[in-house]
Amino acid sequence: MSDFLPPDHSLPPNHFLNLPRPDIVVGAGDGIVDTTTLAAHDFDVDTRTGFMPPDSPISRLPEEWEPWEATLDKAMSMKLQLAVKLGLTEHEIAQSCSWRTDVRNNLPVLSTKGLTTSELLLRRAHHVLTYIMHSYIHTLPLDAEIRIPASISIPLLEVSAHLQLPPVATYSDTVLYNWDLKSPSEETATPALDNLRSQELFTGTNDEQEFYLASSRIEIRGVEALELMRATMDEMFVGDEIAVRRITGYLHKLAAVVDELKSILLDVRKGCEPEFFYHSIRPWFRGEDSDPLERKWAFEGLEEHPEIAQPTDLSGPSAGQSALIHALDIFLGLDNCSTGEEGALSEGQRTLLRRMQIYMPRHHRNFLRHLSANPRPVRSLVMQGDPKLVESYNDAVRAVKEFRDAHFRIVTIYIIGPASRERQARREEEESGSVENRPPLKGTGGTHLAQFLKGVRDKTADAMVTS
Repeated sequence: MSDFLPPDHSLPPNHFLNLPRPDIVVGAGDGIVDTTTLAAHDFDVDTRTGFMPPDSPISRLPEEWEPWEATLDKAMSMKLQLAVKLGLTEHEIAQSCSWRTDVRNNLPVLSTKGLTTSELLLRRAHHVLTYIMHSYIHTLPLDAEIRIPASISIPLLEVSAHLQLPPVATYSDTVLYNWDLKSPSEETATPALDNLRSQELFTGTNDEQEFYLASSRIEIRGVEALELMRATMDEMFVGDEIAVRRITGYLHKLAAVVDELKSILLDVRKGCEPEFFYHSIRPWFRGEDSDPLERKWAFEGLEEHPEIAQPTDLSGPSAGQSALIHALDIFLGLDNCSTGEEGALSEGQRTLLRRMQIYMPRHHRNFLRHLSANPRPVRSLVMQGDPKLVESYNDAVRAVKEFRDAHFRIVTIYIIGPASRERQARREEEESGSVENRPPLKGTGGTHLAQFLKGVRDKTADAMVTS
């Protein structure tokens, strides 16, 4: 179903951070945003917190949906263990089996009708149901068929249709809408870099929390980047010599902010141990297309609900689903440099980046579409050749390129390195010594890591403008 698009593109894009944030209401029947109660240019981007909500996401659904919350509580309190865990004990296997049996036999198929008037309730429902589903799937024996009980699949598919999100854990479930304040007070009602904690964790460990919070901190610090984009767009509409000087300053400041984002990203190493992440955290949020055994997910109950479509997008959460970095690409023109330029992304790279947007909240997707529709892109002004403006633009591109270098380093440390060591251990253990038929190394969101990340990084560097 198509996303709601702002109907009036004649309004200047500087509206994207200036509008108040009204309550968001979703049409009860079809998931289309009710434009009578939602300002056309509200993209759920807050002036204080950017793509994260300014208030802590609700931590519990109303009583009608308490069975879901209780089921997730039980999974967390039992400390369920991954089926892929080495040395899994009989007691741990029995615990997981007991919890799954309870889900299959005792969890009712609850109506989602009462959720559809509130975006906040729908978000919480998606979070809870996907966490239950991932806990169910990833504790199943490795030789078991993956069949998701109707008590999970039907409400999850209905909620996902209203939110226009895939029925799988996404970046918004693990990061954007999975936080609370460590020390809430009237003075600190909005999230800050040093006052965040996660609401739910599969492992209950600080390593998992720090992995999510690294992204949360990037989102919060990235608010200044969004404000600099807005200020630049304001000046683009003026377009005189003074405006060009101001834009030059804004782009240098943008580069400095992105440099800070890089430092925050690299700081994840201080709180999350790579081997523990790879073996004990990452498997919990794998999607269907990153299952090393390539098992298909069967959603039970669909035969009784012909109005619900069979899911096709089932990747897990990934930092590539953050709208912030996509916004930087679009604003700087890195996503689609004009035809014939050396820096242009390939169609395959653009397709993968667009695929990440499927997993974003729809308001954030619409924000990116609105940003893409800007009739005065900053790169076109830069291409006119003002030396100081070119220098500042290249400084911003350099910062994004170095951010991508850091991202590749983190992926190497947390995924490629441990995966390589795992393969080596298997070669030493298995008589055949061959793993050639295994699926290619994939990232947390199912992308082919090495080729994709290197390609996008290199194209970012190629987008530098020569005076």
